[in-house]
Amino acid sequence: MTLASKIAWDDTVLPFQLDVPDMRGRVARLDGVLDGILKQHDYPEKVEALVAEMALLTALIGQTVKLQWKLSLQVQSKGPVRMIATDYYAPENEGEPARIRAYASFDADRLTDGEPFDQVGDGYFAIMIDQGEGMKPYQGITPLAGGSLAACAESYFAQSEQLPTTFKLEFGLSSEPGVEAHWRAGGVMLQHMPKASPFVANQEGSGEVLSSTDLVADDEEENWNRVNILLDTVEEFELVGPSVAPNDLLLRLFHEEQPRVFDAQMVKFGCTCSEDRVRQSLSIYSARDLEKMTNEAGRVTADCQFCSSHYDMDPKTLGFDADKNAGA
Repeated sequence: MTLASKIAWDDTVLPFQLDVPDMRGRVARLDGVLDGILKQHDYPEKVEALVAEMALLTALIGQTVKLQWKLSLQVQSKGPVRMIATDYYAPENEGEPARIRAYASFDADRLTDGEPFDQVGDGYFAIMIDQGEGMKPYQGITPLAGGSLAACAESYFAQSEQLPTTFKLEFGLSSEPGVEAHWRAGGVMLQHMPKASPFVANQEGSGEVLSSTDLVADDEEENWNRVNILLDTVEEFELVGPSVAPNDLLLRLFHEEQPRVFDAQMVKFGCTCSEDRVRQSLSIYSARDLEKMTNEAGRVTADCQFCSSHYDMDPKTLGFDADKNAGA
């Protein structure tokens, strides 16, 4: 058993509230989740860093969605890293862990020597919420800008939800003595509680990308600035958290703001793919269409981009013709 597996607060998201300045937030710590995501692929380190940052943002944002909802984050880019996609599946029932999965598409020969965010070019950052069957999905987008995926997420909340939001994230390869090198990530998300509904976007704005400071009222600006100054004092090791519990971190940063914590949400790596789902997605095709998908061995194959599962199927058992014959 590795040291990482013994840490009680790994792979958790702890919600909290600061009563004095009327703010809320979350503290996340990821370890096994990142291992589950990244071991499915052989990404270069810069791509791994982007996937780790995206997974951490997904855990922090996803903790707020209701049971059985699905939250997705996506980056679409013209840069070397063309896409990053993550999914957060809220628990089916109270007390169960949420599930996170992620993958990236990239052109290895176009990767540069720059920072991870330099590997994405012009494009957009999107957040999508699926509330379940019969409900219209929600989607909001913001340009890729600001030097990090966290900055993009801050712009999204400012632009689309009128919520002043700050992220402080840390992630990287951990090389603890006696433990195989693996990725760890930790972060804090802080939001100013709105006076009105947080989900009503300003539809008549100029189109300018807003920042958190644009949204804070004059009488609340001092509190917002003070809490952000306190958050800026956080150390890298405190965020990643091998030895600092989330509760202790909150007391160290915000003891005068009277932090209150709520039940932590466990998260784990989890993919929803299955052969039944693949068969269902192929049920719309005719036998002639499936013939074009058949390989030299006479099989139809499919690979999951998230978990790399491989499915090998007989084309005679697929498509709507097969479904019709099966029901005859």
